Amino acid sequence: MKEKKIEFHDFQNVREIIRNSVEKFADKTAFTIKINKDKNVSYRKITYKKLGRQIDSLGTELIKQGLKDKRVAVISKNRYEWVLSYLAVLNGVGIVVPLDKGLPDQEIISSLQRSRADAVIFEEKYLELMKQIKAEQCTNVKKFIIMDDIEEKGFLNLNQMIKDGDASINSGNREYLDAKIDNDKMSVILFTSGTTSLAKAVMLSHRNIASNVTGMRPYYRFYDTDVNMAFLPFHHTFGSTGIVIMLSDGVNNVFCDGLRYIQENLKEYKVSVFVCVPLILEAMHKRIMKTVEKTGQMKKLEKGKKISNSLLKIGIDVRRKIFKNIIDELGGKLRFVISGAAALNKQVGDDFNAFGIYTVQGYGLTETSPVVAAEDEKTLGHGTVGKPLFNVKVKIDNKDKDGIGEIAVKGPSVMLGYYEDEEATNEVLKDGWFYTGDLAYYDEHHCIKITGRKKSVIVLKNGKNIYPEELENLISELPYVAENMVFGYPKGDDLIVSAKIVYNKEFFKGISKDEIESKIWDDIKEINAGLTKFKHIKKIIVTDEPMIKTTTAKVKRFEEIDKILKEDKIR
Repeated sequence: MKEKKIEFHDFQNVREIIRNSVEKFADKTAFTIKINKDKNVSYRKITYKKLGRQIDSLGTELIKQGLKDKRVAVISKNRYEWVLSYLAVLNGVGIVVPLDKGLPDQEIISSLQRSRADAVIFEEKYLELMKQIKAEQCTNVKKFIIMDDIEEKGFLNLNQMIKDGDASINSGNREYLDAKIDNDKMSVILFTSGTTSLAKAVMLSHRNIASNVTGMRPYYRFYDTDVNMAFLPFHHTFGSTGIVIMLSDGVNNVFCDGLRYIQENLKEYKVSVFVCVPLILEAMHKRIMKTVEKTGQMKKLEKGKKISNSLLKIGIDVRRKIFKNIIDELGGKLRFVISGAAALNKQVGDDFNAFGIYTVQGYGLTETSPVVAAEDEKTLGHGTVGKPLFNVKVKIDNKDKDGIGEIAVKGPSVMLGYYEDEEATNEVLKDGWFYTGDLAYYDEHHCIKITGRKKSVIVLKNGKNIYPEELENLISELPYVAENMVFGYPKGDDLIVSAKIVYNKEFFKGISKDEIESKIWDDIKEINAGLTKFKHIKKIIVTDEPMIKTTTAKVKRFEEIDKILKEDKIR
């Protein structure tokens, strides 16, 4: 495919981005929506022109409902109405508050209270909860808006609001169309991962998000012929900013039916772009390798990789021909995979790139809107997160003797601060620099190599530092490991390097628990043999029960450690 010329338009706000796309890609498909009705499947297409009109119509009606400069929460699974609601509020109404769809009822209520939301747009799943909130008047919410076509007394209907807003525009109402956007004002309140009592509320502006979209353009190459499967939850920053960058390039966006249907949906929609978390990509890789092994094709695969890599060095790319069978299993069109939220196993990234599926990982945080750094063609394969975006500065602060220090970020994508938490804001924002709590160093290619979280480093009594992620990457190479966590188990006044390992039950069919544990111990001993002594793993916890995770599949490390210690006390 001919390389697309990147337009370095420095967008100042999200409305500029969307209006630019509506004009530029008017008749192209922005969203393809699957409709399941009476076991019949059909597809509805939303053009960019229609998306733009519906944003304006809904925004107009939200203002008519008295929500100008108010706070509007949005909660649902990933669907078109979420994007529509988010953009309508953001681009001329007030402050949008994306809520985690996986939160328990009480934490949803707490989020509405903490954000002081005046309205909430939600899908039918939350109707009973919203009736309770309305009846008890336990939040500031006055307007309850249902995404689905159901009638409920005292509740507004999203589709009817779009129709009413459209009629108002036709009658000359321009209040929303001409609304002024303050690029630097708080426009989004986003809760970080964790329980609501612990989660911080991040304040983002239009400039934060728009600058991040601009900064990502040289790294993430999209085309108006691409199909993106919007998989990362929209309440997560990479989900919401990610959909904006897709729309900025005229991409057709589709939705996943669920974790079990990823591969099926890749084929169904002929998906070419997939943004996901490492857990998903690593699971896909394991399935591919399992099939290759079962069919006795491993030697052929390795030979194919050697041939294609040699040809690639002289400018001949035959990867997608050699590995056509693998690509066909992933829908046949998948060309670009982006992994975010946690470190991707290096072998997995290398293999996908060897198959001809351009696979990169990025690094970012909610507080940075979110992307800070990303791999590109020149930095692939180094086991890093690439280089900083061109419009942000990154420094490694307070380095140790190995050059490892805390990542600090400066630039237009850095948050305004934490909502109503000046103390927490001052802890991380110093002289314009955001201190991430992540530890890293610059390698010889000036790429950022993450070594772990400042708070998760295991500090032994002898002063040695152990970065859990380094050992976790080694353990994840074991074919039966679904997930793992390395931590310091307290013993007296010191810590023992320990690992909790969740294994795949399918791998150990017909084998007793004792035999499984013995096999895993043998493999851990092999890993230990390649490590300096102070890094040796001396205790393991083996289970087939998944660990406690955030909605973006990150292990809640400290909750897991508390759980392990409590369970050991009971024993």
